[in-house]
Amino acid sequence: MKTLMVQGTTSDAGKSTLVAGLCRVFARKNYKVAPFKPQNMALNSAVTPCGGEIGRAQALQAVAAKVDLDTDFNPILLKPNSDTGAQVIIHGKAISNMEAAKYHDYKKVAMEAVLQSHGRLVNAYDMIMVEGAGSPAEINLRENDIANMGFATQVNCPVIIIADIDKGGVFAHLVGTLMLLSEEEQALVKGFVINRFRGDIGLLQSGLDWLEERTGKPVLGVLPYLHSLNLDAEDAVAMDNVLEDKQLSVAVLLLPHISNHTDFDVLRLHPNVDLRYVRHTQSIGNVDLIIIPGSKNVISDFTFLQSQTWSAEIKRHLRYGGKVLGVCGGLQMLGKSISDPLGVESSVQYIATLGLAEFTTRLSAQKTLTQVSGTCKLDGNNVAIAGYEIHCGRSHGPAMARPFMRFTAHPDGTEQDGFICDDNQIAGTYLHGLFDNTEAASAILSWASEGQLGNDMFDLHTHRETQLEHLADVCEQYLDITKITAITCGE
Repeated sequence: MKTLMVQGTTSDAGKSTLVAGLCRVFARKNYKVAPFKPQNMALNSAVTPCGGEIGRAQALQAVAAKVDLDTDFNPILLKPNSDTGAQVIIHGKAISNMEAAKYHDYKKVAMEAVLQSHGRLVNAYDMIMVEGAGSPAEINLRENDIANMGFATQVNCPVIIIADIDKGGVFAHLVGTLMLLSEEEQALVKGFVINRFRGDIGLLQSGLDWLEERTGKPVLGVLPYLHSLNLDAEDAVAMDNVLEDKQLSVAVLLLPHISNHTDFDVLRLHPNVDLRYVRHTQSIGNVDLIIIPGSKNVISDFTFLQSQTWSAEIKRHLRYGGKVLGVCGGLQMLGKSISDPLGVESSVQYIATLGLAEFTTRLSAQKTLTQVSGTCKLDGNNVAIAGYEIHCGRSHGPAMARPFMRFTAHPDGTEQDGFICDDNQIAGTYLHGLFDNTEAASAILSWASEGQLGNDMFDLHTHRETQLEHLADVCEQYLDITKITAITCGE
């Protein structure tokens, strides 16, 4: 057996981070490693070279493993579009929208896709690092489970359970989780990892000894609280980067179904950008740039935007010379209207939108999923730009005559993307990851700041590599990698 599964006592226990760390540890040891998550629920996703969609965490883990993105890394992706429903994506392609009860019955079919992907990875890689979802001890979700122990028992793979000590109750979490598993499942658990510890490890030792004696399972390591670790967040929006001595202030509207907020990680980490997310009931305030982000349910989120004071504030912001950028669903909101005659995202078929640019958008069942590159023209300069598209809408109108980007090549023959208004104050694009390229990010920030940040560069790729190397160093220092290797390889 060369598959190891990391499960957590809770959501946000550190599963994604631990899998990323182990992927980099074993990649450095010259193993060919694949990340894997049977079922993922997230609004942040990435596009593979073959035009499939996977969770953002698996994309980061693939970077950690130094392998190209593959839809087999995340065979089932659920993208919530309401409180009770989600778009179901299998092997990278959306098949339908399902309510929770319907999907629960569909899990038997979904498990077949999971096992197909895992089988292909077993044949192609030396090691597979699997991430569970939520907690394996959710009693109401045990039937037809494919995300945790349901998968582990199917492939008979070893499991380690991670718990977050910073939240408190770590021993209760670990023992309670183990006790709620069946005997067969308990036998698959080969050890524990405790995450986010701060303090004197000597004061914890008696608890570790008790845990091992109580459960008969070893503690494979205690990871410290990494205050400075900044990696792509899959679910929760990362903290704002609020600076007193700012050169550029940016506000991102926090929509209820915001998607791919990792687009703005560069801004959050940039030393001269004051980034904040504007939340429900908050005012946008006095900023240089307002960003309307992507959305999984654009009509619902635009209705939410209108219910706030944001629409009037955006128009006031423009009257005073400020800049506005719309990304994907945010682009669609800047036009005159959005229609959804097929009910792709909601039951509302038409809505009038901000009307800040002359175009309309129509949603269709066919989703565009592709990695693209080309040139962006802001302030008269052609700048290389690359990223990926994930959208169902098609936008048409006079505003598109002045595009945001011209493609070098596009799989469906499309020549251009988005728009830049004639007054140069408003821009919109379907491109995700537009800030990840340093040259493009600098051009956009220069446009937004009237040239104040034109020479400031922040290299996200270098930053990410530095963070992953640091994470791997910490894993090697604080985890029993020899024992974890033996567990993974069935020794």
